[in-house]
Amino acid sequence: MKTYFYIALSLFAITKAYAQEPADALRYAWTTQSGTARNQAIGGASGSLGGEFSTLFVNPAGLGFYKTDEFVLTPGYNLNNNKSTYKGLLSNTKNNKFNLSASGFLFSFPSYRNANVRNFTIALGVNRSADFNSNIFYKGANNKTSYSEKYLEELKYNNVTDPNNAATDYPYGSSLALNTYLIDTSKTAGYKKLPNPATGLNQENTIASTGGITDIAFGGALNLRDKLFFGGTITIPILNYNRNSTFKESDATASTTNNFNYFTANETLQTKGVGINAKLGLISKPVEYVRLGLAIHSPTFYQLTDKYTAEVITDLEGYGGAGTKRQSSLDFNNNQPGQLKYNLSTPWRVIASGSYVFREVENVKRQRAFITADIEYVNYKASSFTVMDKLNNMDTQNYFDELNKVIDEQYKGAFNFRLGGELKFNTIMVRLGGAYYGNPYKNEKADRIKLGGGLGYRDKGFFVDLTYVYAMNNDVNYPYRLQDKPNDPASIKNNAGNIVATIGFKL
Repeated sequence: MKTYFYIALSLFAITKAYAQEPADALRYAWTTQSGTARNQAIGGASGSLGGEFSTLFVNPAGLGFYKTDEFVLTPGYNLNNNKSTYKGLLSNTKNNKFNLSASGFLFSFPSYRNANVRNFTIALGVNRSADFNSNIFYKGANNKTSYSEKYLEELKYNNVTDPNNAATDYPYGSSLALNTYLIDTSKTAGYKKLPNPATGLNQENTIASTGGITDIAFGGALNLRDKLFFGGTITIPILNYNRNSTFKESDATASTTNNFNYFTANETLQTKGVGINAKLGLISKPVEYVRLGLAIHSPTFYQLTDKYTAEVITDLEGYGGAGTKRQSSLDFNNNQPGQLKYNLSTPWRVIASGSYVFREVENVKRQRAFITADIEYVNYKASSFTVMDKLNNMDTQNYFDELNKVIDEQYKGAFNFRLGGELKFNTIMVRLGGAYYGNPYKNEKADRIKLGGGLGYRDKGFFVDLTYVYAMNNDVNYPYRLQDKPNDPASIKNNAGNIVATIGFKL
């Protein structure tokens, strides 16, 4: 992997809080289908099906299948279980939370004057497109590297030779380490670290995240002679992400005279903002039983604001003075977190879909079953960061330029596959489905799998659906990265259950 990959990740602070990293770009782009309980039960494969409220967020052409007005409400409950493996040691954490998926109103207007246009449909809805609620914990023994070495690299790559500058100019990184004596000046090497990997270090990392992305969408669709359907959606995603992380490194020996007992690095990050994107789609019925769909999702253009704090706490067995030492970035900034405003664009998405409906006639009660599938392509390396005011923030833009190169180096395009089906027994329906989300990394292994099943009831303008989705997510997390030494990630396996219910009324 290219050298600038590690350099960009080492230079996480100059005089500003640069909390952005490649993982942020992936977090906001590597999302899975949610939607109504029915949509989740069939694996999210609603790109060509039509007549389903979730199509507002997938392929809005599907809204054109509606002939009546509708109200939909979809609450859910997530049960998350994270298993993390670091340096061969397994750790477990759990996190449960309520959520709200696809909900809103839909209105269909029949056309009486134009025989070609059968009806026009509009919809307004909200949907939880990403859920960031997670608790991750892992620990292990390390005899190769120390977290403290990233502070040394920051000084090295910025050519900081004056200790006075090192103590003041990097309030979100090496200044905290230097002022608490985690790193210190050295006559031979300029700077040195106190932790000694050769004698063994115990490391543990705790990451608690909350928040998500909530989409507010307005869309419409045209039905042309019940053969061709066109639709479009404008979506305003509201992003809220909060992360609290604590990395602790301690001496693995019993010695009390080697000038190192432990240190803790605490970081908080709050990211908030809004974006905008557009979705266009069409669905064709070349024959009565077949539906073919195509949808294109534009990039989401976000305006985001980060608020970031960092803190270092050390116990060095009397080195530099008795007791523990503590310093926070708040000490350098009038007790305020560092703040940065910037833009982020996510990748395009293209979705091709097909459905086969068994025994479809004008009387929908005689639709006995369907099977449907989506294929989606997302080029994850197309995400990019830019600063809002380039002329007055060239240092920040230079950092983002390097970060974008890292994103291009680390990620790649991937295909996602969704498949589902339904059996209908008059008013009762049984559904099954699954989805596979491909690996977005070039040099790591990761994927996401979702398996769903559920029941539905529809009668006299009222319907209720109940679904259980089991999700298996495989990902990696790097506690820190160094330029010239091995970087070992923790393997994260997230198994999550999601109980989803949708209640709806024909208006």
